[in-house]
This record gives sequence, C-alpha cells and structure tokens, in this order.
Amino acid sequence: MTIAIIQFGGSNCDLDVLHVLQEVLNVDAELVWYKDNNLDHYDGAIIPGGFSYGDYLRSGAIASRTPIMDSIKRMADSEKPIMGICNGFQILTESGLLDGALTTNEYPKFKCEWSYLRVETTDTPFTSRFNKGDVIRVPIAHKDGNFYSDEPTLTKLDDNQQVVFRYVDKNGQITDEANPNGSHENIAGIVNEKKNVMGLMPHPERASESILGTTDGLRMFQSMIDHISK
Repeated sequence: MTIAIIQFGGSNCDLDVLHVLQEVLNVDAELVWYKDNNLDHYDGAIIPGGFSYGDYLRSGAIASRTPIMDSIKRMADSEKPIMGICNGFQILTESGLLDGALTTNEYPKFKCEWSYLRVETTDTPFTSRFNKGDVIRVPIAHKDGNFYSDEPTLTKLDDNQQVVFRYVDKNGQITDEANPNGSHENIAGIVNEKKNVMGLMPHPERASESILGTTDGLRMFQSMIDHISK
C-alpha cells in the first residue's frame, strides 16, 4: 500500500500528512509533485492544506487545472480513496470532483482555532472508525472555508448522506456560534456520490497525536487505510 501526497507550489501541510502516515501509522507514503501525470500505482491520495499558487484568482482554482488533477480524476473514477484537506477541499470543488464551493469566511479574516465536528455518516472510507453522532475536536486554519451550495445540491447532499461532518458545539448541537465561517448548514466536510472522494476544511493531521491535544483526526487516516487494505 502506498498513498500519494500531492504537492503544489504553496502547499504547507504536506510534510505534516507525510509524518502522520509514515511515522504514526507506519504506512508507505510519497510526496508527488503536481507535474506528475500518472498516479496509477498509488492506492489512494491526499491533497493537503496550504495556499496553492498563493490563492490567486480563487483558492484552489489554479491547482485544479494542473496536470496531476487529471490523474486524480482517473483515480476517483477507479474508486480509490482521495482526501482533500482545507486547500485540498477547495481544489476538489474547483476541479468538479466535489459539489459546492468554498468562499470567503462570513467574517472575512483568517481563522485558526479549534472546532468541534459531528460525524454525520460512517458509510465512507474515511469515517468507518467513528460512530454516527460522535463529536470530535479538530482545528481549522482558513480564510476561504465558507461552504456554499445552491438549495437543490444541498438537498441532494443531505438525501444521499454525502455530508460527512458539521460544525457543532461541544455538546454536538448545531448552532450559529459553532459555525466558524458561515458554511451553509454548518457543513465542514462532504463526499462525492460514490463516497470515495472526501473534502473537509478542518485539519485532521493536526489532531493525530496526543502531544497535539487530541488524536480525533487520526481515525480518518486509519479508516482510509482500512478501506485500502480490504
């Protein structure tokens, strides 16, 4: 098993993800530069956070049009698991692999803080180690994390159980105060219809070791590895 970690100019969470996979979970993982156009020999991929191309035009817009995203799309078509974290989520929406868009936070400034998430479904390759309704603590770090979608798409996401995480308070309640960026329906993460592509704004790699204060995020990577190992 080998997982690709995609690097763009401006990625800055790539080494964090590499550390979690290699040093914490003892999984083979490789950094792959964005000009690579063949990911066929990888079993899954993670697009990490950062500021690809300085977030020019829109966050993730330029990265979504690089050669490697054609490889990511082929990987998605073959139903291999793909996780996009923060800027990775933005890239996945810009490339059309996930619905919706990530727009500027309702209060337009960069926010770096802890958030509580409620697990909405365990029927994905990324959440099988959770229980539905679990409340987990994972940090955010973004300015453009406000998830937007039109009403028909929101209805589809809800009906198909494609919403994976919502921002909640520590008791698991959906409130305006628990929503750090104004996302519609407090959405923090979604999957595609096949459920093998997930994007989320919070950073699970920053919540994967006890020294960081929580290991809640580690279960996302463990679930992904479990899925690949089947």
